[in-house]
Amino acid sequence: MLSCAAALVLCLSGPAAAKPPASGPGYHLVKKLAIGGEGGWDYLTVDAAARRLYVTRSTRVQVFDADSGAPVGEIPNTAGVHGVALVPELGRGFTSNGRASTVTVFDLKSLKTLSEIKTTGENPDAILYDSSSRRVFTFNGRGHNATAIDAGAGTVGGTVPLDGKPEFAVADGKGKIFVNIEDKSVIEVIDSGKLSVEKRWPLAPCEEPSGMAFDEKNGRLFLGCSNKMMAVVDAGSGRIVTTVPIGEGVDANAFDPSAGLAFASCGDGTLTVAHEDSPDKVTVVQTVPTQKSARTMALDRKTHNVFLAAAQFGPPPSPTPDQPRPRPTMVPGSFVLLVFGK
Repeated sequence: MLSCAAALVLCLSGPAAAKPPASGPGYHLVKKLAIGGEGGWDYLTVDAAARRLYVTRSTRVQVFDADSGAPVGEIPNTAGVHGVALVPELGRGFTSNGRASTVTVFDLKSLKTLSEIKTTGENPDAILYDSSSRRVFTFNGRGHNATAIDAGAGTVGGTVPLDGKPEFAVADGKGKIFVNIEDKSVIEVIDSGKLSVEKRWPLAPCEEPSGMAFDEKNGRLFLGCSNKMMAVVDAGSGRIVTTVPIGEGVDANAFDPSAGLAFASCGDGTLTVAHEDSPDKVTVVQTVPTQKSARTMALDRKTHNVFLAAAQFGPPPSPTPDQPRPRPTMVPGSFVLLVFGK
């Protein structure tokens, strides 16, 4: 996951647009949870109804109470886990295990593993449930494809070839799935029933899109782009509606429909909050200081809180022929969860 876009503001004609909050929404740090433990992290997922927070941690998924922050349990043996998809009507959850190229199916109540499914491409990263087709989709980074899994049967139903490295995706609930192709800076639109790509939209000026969120009511996609912008895309036509500036190193986006707010979490230690004044006008209303490395997040639609994960890092090790650009080393025990609210 990773990235954001430039500036193109279109005037809205017709009914008066919603006004952004006069002094910003007032997001601030309300809680910092010292979690510690080994392993990096990737996506966070909130189950607003069940009040659980899922945090992927390299070889396991840690589960917390979304209100108190207390640990609830773990889903083990998820090598290289990236994301979690929840299917409450079936009482099941699904994890995308990047290193193992598998999906772990688990029980939502007990968190016990029910089965494991091999994906049809290497390094499954993003994962989602599409209610229209009743399928779980994994987006396989090295495989350049998506695996479709029958959520009820727990079996692979097909593969969708993609034109590059998929990063994140959202479903509209009506048979369409929108997926960022990071290395090509495009969106591909998948028909979730036919398991085929039906449209391909270039995203210039947005480069290397990573995070994505969806405003279902207005048909708008919010993309995090590596060139420090959030692009707003018409989900019907692929038109770039507008862009707003964000921080560096974005890796996740979210949209709060009741507040009309779009979020972008960036690794430079900022959370951009933008207000959707109208379907074609978006205004940055707050830039919230977080913590360096807090690049992924999850929005709790019940409380409107935003959860972010972060850690401290030391200097990178010396380069080697196999690792010419080594990454900084995570300081042991420094992993935290940050809770921001109004």
